[in-house]
Amino acid sequence: MRSYKLQSKAAKVGFDWPNADDVLKKIHEELQELAEAIAENDPDNIEWELGDVLLAMANYARHLGVEPETALNRANNRFASRFNFIEQAVLASGRSWADFSLVELEKLWQDAKKNEKNEKKH
Repeated sequence: MRSYKLQSKAAKVGFDWPNADDVLKKIHEELQELAEAIAENDPDNIEWELGDVLLAMANYARHLGVEPETALNRANNRFASRFNFIEQAVLASGRSWADFSLVELEKLWQDAKKNEKNEKKH
């Protein structure tokens, strides 16, 4: 991930937050700026601020010793697995997607997470 590499390079010359807590504060600041851009309904500024949030998150990962692209790939895999669980449950029910409320789909999502945790134990 380019942002991880850029921030590692900057850190080598001393341009870095001293610790992960300071990066987390920066993330909160960037999230507030994103919320303001959303409230203003300014697409260019939303993209700008969202980029800042993502950059700060990559920096936080670096401070925590986590490779952000690996973490995101693993999260994508979990999402795909959980969504597949939901798809199978909807198919098995004989109902259409439109027949499920968001509350019901969220319940299936939580069931998928529980199923995932149970599989990790075995």
